[in-house]
Amino acid sequence: MPKTLLLVRHGKSEWGNVHLADFDRPLNPRGHRNAPEMAARLLQKDLVPQLVVSSPAVRAISTARHFVQAWKKSDEQIQEEASIYEANVRTLLKIVNSADNKFDYIAIFGHNPGFTDLANYLSDANIYNIPTCGTVLIEFPFEDWKLVSHQTGRLLEFDYPKSINDD
Repeated sequence: MPKTLLLVRHGKSEWGNVHLADFDRPLNPRGHRNAPEMAARLLQKDLVPQLVVSSPAVRAISTARHFVQAWKKSDEQIQEEASIYEANVRTLLKIVNSADNKFDYIAIFGHNPGFTDLANYLSDANIYNIPTCGTVLIEFPFEDWKLVSHQTGRLLEFDYPKSINDD
């Protein structure tokens, strides 16, 4: 089976409380609306991952919870990975390369600019910016996550909340 990676940027976050650390910023109302909608789009296409890994930052883990709920999975199925927060391409690639090969399709929830950089690094994608709650689906012609590297993937889909209005 080829390996498939779903990158999900966290939903729109709240900037109202200036005393809150960046790590602790929650989703705003739009973030809470967009996440279940984007999860449903993937569900309709039968694109539900076997493994969900998320940054522990409040806005990322909240986004992941909305997705797993829409996918009829439990919150306990989310693996938190602290190194995703503020990660660059090298760090994110290490996470992908260390994934268990029993999973052919994994989702990672996290942040920009790392996620946009990773999507462009791994595939033929030419994405300027993954918007909040945007999803990028990349397929690799390997059975081993360790083989995933620069330009080895093929962009299958790039979607985001406002894409429906782009037509």
